[in-house]
Amino acid sequence: MKKRLPSLSSYGNGWPASRRIVIVASAVAVLLAIAGIVALLTGGGNGHPAPDTAAPAPSGSPSSSEAAPKPSSGSGSVSQPPQIAEPVAYAKAAAQMLWSYDTRDTSRAQQLAGMRAWMTTETKYADWASVSGQVPDPLLWSRIADQDQHATASVTEGHYPSAFKQALADDPSAITEAYIYVVTVNGTQQIAWKKGGGGAEERAVTLAVQCRPNHGCTLAAIAPSVTQ
Repeated sequence: MKKRLPSLSSYGNGWPASRRIVIVASAVAVLLAIAGIVALLTGGGNGHPAPDTAAPAPSGSPSSSEAAPKPSSGSGSVSQPPQIAEPVAYAKAAAQMLWSYDTRDTSRAQQLAGMRAWMTTETKYADWASVSGQVPDPLLWSRIADQDQHATASVTEGHYPSAFKQALADDPSAITEAYIYVVTVNGTQQIAWKKGGGGAEERAVTLAVQCRPNHGCTLAAIAPSVTQ
């Protein structure tokens, strides 16, 4: 019986919730309420399977050598980050980027480099591991590339989770320390591979987005699944 291969957007969802929430907690440390509320609302992985192949799912996480992919490797088909200053709009664009890929013309190194370009340059708030963890390890990437696997995505909506909105209402000035906003995005991913294979799957992701005044937004982390 063939095993189903996880898509890029589902890889890394097995990471501990404490690791995935660290950037949100540190970025809005003044908002003590949100730390507790987010922990309560943290759900399981948002992973969905992709096309059938004989390849087993990997058990390892990306190596530390991926901490800073070199821009010189190019970004293949990965979209460039837009100049957007509104958190929800940027999060929607980032989610569409994360759910889209094309192994036919993009190497794994290019995928990582393209994703890295979306990240905040403020290392204090950047959780690159949570983002790079969405990309399969080299062996698995080669397997999906053998199948010419590629995906496009459409976003249906984005919103601030109720826990984040309540925390801001309780202390509006707290956001001014790091200007990190928590946004949940929902959409649909269309996956295709060789011989006409394909399918559509619903997606949901919660992102930590940094939007300082008079600057374009950047991606800080993939946060826990807070969708209320």
